[in-house]
Order: sequence, then structure tokens, then C-alpha cells
Amino acid sequence: MSKDLLLEIGTEEVPAHVMPGILAQLKENARQAFQDNRIAFGSVRTLGTPRRTALLVKDLAEKQADVSSENRGPSVQIAFDADGNPTKAAQGFARGQHVAPQDLVVKDGYVYAVVHEKGRETADLLRDILKELICGLTFPNNMRWADLDFKFIRPLRWIVALYGGEIVPFEVAEVRSGRISRGHRFLSSGDFEIADAGSYEAACEEHSVIVDPDKRKAMIREQIEAVAREHGGTAEITEDLLEEVLYLVEYPTALCGRFEEKYLKLPPEAVITPMRDHQRYFPVKAADGSLMPLFITVRNGGKEYLETVQHGNERVLRARLADAQFFFDEDRKKSLEEHREKLKTVVFQQGLGTMYDKSERLMQLADFIADEIGADEKTHKHAKRAALLCKADLVTGMVQEFTELQGIMGREYAKLDGECEKVAIAIDEHYMPRFAGDSQPQSDAGRIVSAADKIDTIVGTFSRGKIPTGSQDPFALRRQALGLVNMMIEAGQTLSMSKVVEKSMDLYGIMDGNARAKMQSDVADFMRLRLKNVLEHVRYDVVDAVLENVDDLYAVSLRAEAVSRFVTTKDAAANIQAFVRVANLARKAGSADVDVSLFTAEEEKSLYQAYTSTASALESLIAGQDYTGAIDALSELSRPIDAFFDGVMVMDKDEKIKANRLGLLRATDLLIGRVADFTKIVL
Repeated sequence: MSKDLLLEIGTEEVPAHVMPGILAQLKENARQAFQDNRIAFGSVRTLGTPRRTALLVKDLAEKQADVSSENRGPSVQIAFDADGNPTKAAQGFARGQHVAPQDLVVKDGYVYAVVHEKGRETADLLRDILKELICGLTFPNNMRWADLDFKFIRPLRWIVALYGGEIVPFEVAEVRSGRISRGHRFLSSGDFEIADAGSYEAACEEHSVIVDPDKRKAMIREQIEAVAREHGGTAEITEDLLEEVLYLVEYPTALCGRFEEKYLKLPPEAVITPMRDHQRYFPVKAADGSLMPLFITVRNGGKEYLETVQHGNERVLRARLADAQFFFDEDRKKSLEEHREKLKTVVFQQGLGTMYDKSERLMQLADFIADEIGADEKTHKHAKRAALLCKADLVTGMVQEFTELQGIMGREYAKLDGECEKVAIAIDEHYMPRFAGDSQPQSDAGRIVSAADKIDTIVGTFSRGKIPTGSQDPFALRRQALGLVNMMIEAGQTLSMSKVVEKSMDLYGIMDGNARAKMQSDVADFMRLRLKNVLEHVRYDVVDAVLENVDDLYAVSLRAEAVSRFVTTKDAAANIQAFVRVANLARKAGSADVDVSLFTAEEEKSLYQAYTSTASALESLIAGQDYTGAIDALSELSRPIDAFFDGVMVMDKDEKIKANRLGLLRATDLLIGRVADFTKIVL
């Protein structure tokens, strides 16, 4: 037989952004706890609202599974004396295993205790399991209350614990478990009783609590879309805002509010940002994509007094939009370039000058990158101008009030100043990606300035010894490096990281040779780890094989794709074995110098000829980013390599011949290594 289990943890309102993590954590911990305790179960669900976190387990077995185990003890020689009687060692082992000495089993020269453990009643185990599930939850921040030595994300107010229809009795933070839950703060009469685990959702709904997040989310989406249609528009629903609103309400009701049309003269983002990011409202757009003077919000309650709620929300938004209008008007009294002067008062990082200094470096670094990638004259000009202006909006009133608008307001102010459209777009794009899942810069100028900004920040921060360790990354360098990697790969852009880092160090005045070498090594290692993340879909050994040289980020991805295809071909194993034989002996070479006059065997002449022709072919193939062709060319070395090892004694008694042969292998290995380190491939 089995029964359903319910655990409801009632609290003060929990912050919306942590609720998904709490529900996922509770679900996983419950599964693990029941598995560890050998209790069979069916489906496991977690449900939740701002005031409650619930666990529902279907078909939880009434007993633990019985278990038998064989535990090995001392050897037969130690366990029994000459007469076959148990020694003290055997008796002690048997006593520790709770079996009689005569019940010990002899097998493979040892004695074993066969232990049968009868499963306990689930009801007897649940009080400890459920208590541990509550106490074992972890949170970003904890609270203490009263004089209790107990921490939780918010104060506990009630606990419901039912196995079938029976209460599972236990206590946490002076709150006893029972069957009494609490309804909606305003729509219900208060406390209500839950008869059994199976009736939990229905009982909650009767008291105006939609406890299932999926059902509540569907309700919210449908209501928002319906309200928008009623007013002739379409709601702009972003998943992150929808999920946040989901955990702000227990019983959702959507309603529409209005704001003055005069605010539509502001840039759309200046209206949407205070609406969405500050007030959790959904903007409404017309069929042509333009913003309508409407917003949709979701209240935690029913349809009563909606006009009053609407009026209150309109008044709050009106104040925010009035602020936006004021800051916009004040900002427009100066051009974006005039605002740039104020950057001299804003510190970039301690020891790295001001944001004005950074913008000066960005101009020169963007100019350098544009040269490196062969950008045309117009792109050069646009990138340099965008680099000059890209940080100026940081000192505008609008961005200081609504920090989410950095870059966006720079773009809008640049357009209003009459700057070229591509310059304005690059100002916005240079911050991309702003967050996980954000889009990459799409314009050439935007990519150039974005790369310059990210490299300048990484080099500058590294020069202060602030390389991220563990989970600490206060300057978001990992995000910036990952964004740089993804941007170069997505754009198919070739750029030498070492050259850009070299230029950045020049701009920072880092001239010490040892410091420059360490910087190059540190940045390469940092990029290498980000590339591992990006190439997580590729076989691990292939990734290891292509990460030795990460100077060209895009080329690394191409080499990974080419090697991935190569290792699946029928001749791959034979070719890789030949490459590995070369690499193993090449390590012993003092140099890669080759003197053809010292050749004495036809096999070494043949290998050298194959090496020179392959080297010539490889130059054009790599220049054209054709790494599949490059591997095909390298594969032509396989037979000459095998013939060389079959017919030549590399470690010749003549030191000159020996060194020359090792040099040939070293040169061949360096050639192969331009594509990948095939010694890392697991055959």
C-alpha cells in the first residue's frame, strides 16, 4: 500500500526571484531523501506562492524496502582456531554485526556476516525526513526572529505535514506541524483545514490560493493577453517579468491602466524601463509596434475595486514618468559630447584613472582593432566616434536614475545630436551582451567597440591583480570574456587576442617585460576557460586538443569542429597514432632545425619532402580558415611518418644525425600542432 504526502511550509512573503530555486531545491532534496531511506515513491511535485512552499509526493510506500547485505570480516585463518572454533576476532566481528558467531559464512577465504534489515514504517521515518527537508534548505540570505537559534529566508508561520490523512508530528522553530493552512490574506476567511494530501490543491483554491505555479502562470498570461486585446493592443510579455509576477501573487487579476500621451515623445525605453523594471507592469503595443499609452499590471486579489487599484498604479507610474521627462529635458540641454567632459569626475577603477581616461583608451584600441580586422574607412570612423561617446551617457540624469538605460540613452541622445545612425547603434551595442541570453552586437562598429571595451576592462583589472577566483567576480569579467568569445565566434571574426592585449598594455603604460608576459598568459588562460564553456557540446578530448593556442577565438571553434569530424572517420585512429609517435620523440629535440645534408636514409628524405609540401599547403588552408582541408593535408604525413619510424633509427650513435632527425620530428610536430594537439585525443 502507499499514500500521498503533503508538506507545506508557510512563511511571510518570500522574494519572488528566489522562489524557483527554492522549489527546485526542495524537489531534489526530497527525491534524494526518499531514495536514501529506501522508500518507494511515485511522482514528486513542488508548488508555491509568495507565502507557501509545498511538496506533494504521490504513492509514497508505507514501509522501507527490506535489505540484505554481506559484510566481510577477518580471514578464515584469523577467524577460527585449529579446532575450528571462533576466535575472539570472529566473535567480536559477529557481535558488531549483530549476528551469532555460528551464523558467519565462509567464502573466498574470509568470513562474512549476512545481515538482514527489515524495513521500518514510513510514518515513523517521516518526522525526521520532513524536518530535515525544511532545515536543509539553503538561501542567498537568511533571517532570524524572536530569540530562536534558527535561520530561514523568512519567518515560519505554519507547517502542514500529512501522510495520507494523518498528521506527521514534528516541530521547527516553535511551529508545530498540523493540517491547518492559511488562505489568501484578503480574499479568504483565514485559516482552513486540509483533510488529506490529495485534496490540497482544491482546498487552497477554495480559499483563493492558486498554489500550482504552472496554472497560475497560465492564468496570468491569458488575462494579460485578454486585457490587451480589449484595448486594441498586444501586451509585451517577457518571460523574466512573467515569472517574477508569478511569485508576487497568490490569486492573480490583470487590469489595465493609462498614462498621458505626452510621455510617448520620450524614447520608448525611457517609458518601458520604469514601467517594467521598476513597477512590474507590462507595456502594450499597437499593431505597428509603437507604444500605446497603456500598461497592464497584475494584482494579488479579485476583481473588486479594480478602479481604485488602477488609479493607484497610474499615480505611481505618472510620478516615475514625470521624473523621466525631467531628466530627459535636463540632459538635452547638452550634447552627448559635452556630457563626456563630466566623465573626468567618475573613477573607472582605483588606480586605472577616470571613465574619461577609459574613453580615450577605447578610441585608440578601437582604431587598432579596426586595423587588425581590415575594416573599411567608414567603419573605422564610426567605431572611433562611438568609442569616444560610448560612456558619456553614464553621467546623464536619465542613466543615473535608471541605470538599466546605459547605452540605450547614449544611442538615443546620439541620434538627437545628429550623429550617424551606425555610431548611435554602436554606442548601444558595445555593452552587449548585458546578461545571459542577450543578443550580440550586430554592426561592425558595435563589435569593434564592444571588443575594445571588454579587453580594456580585463587587462586593466588584471593589472591590479584582481583576477576572478572561485565565485568572486565583482567586475563581471567572466561575463565580459564570455561575451567576447561568443561575439567573435558568432560574427566569424578573426582577431589576434595577443596583439590586442599588447596594445591595451601599451595604453595602460605596462612596460615591464615580465609583467607583460604574465598578462598575456593570464588573459589566455582566462579565455581558455571561457572557450571550454562555449564548446561544451564538443567532445572533451577534442576541446583539450584545440585549446593550446587560443589567440584567435573564432579559429579555435573552427578547429574544434574540424577535429570533431575528423575523429569519426575510419582513418582517424591510424593518422592520430602517427601524429602521437612524432610528438613523443619531438619532446627530446633541442630545436626544430633540419640540415638536409645530414640525411642518410630515403625515409627521412621522404618525410622531409612531405613536411615541406604540407607546410606550404597548410599556410593557404589556415589563412582561409579551412581546417578540415588542413587536417586532410596533415593526414598525408601519416605514411611517410610510419615509414620513417620503420626504416630509421632516430637515436643514432652519431649525435649530429640524431639531433637532425629529432629536429625533423620537432618541425613536423609543430606543423601538426597548428591544428591540434592530437596527443590529447582519446582513441
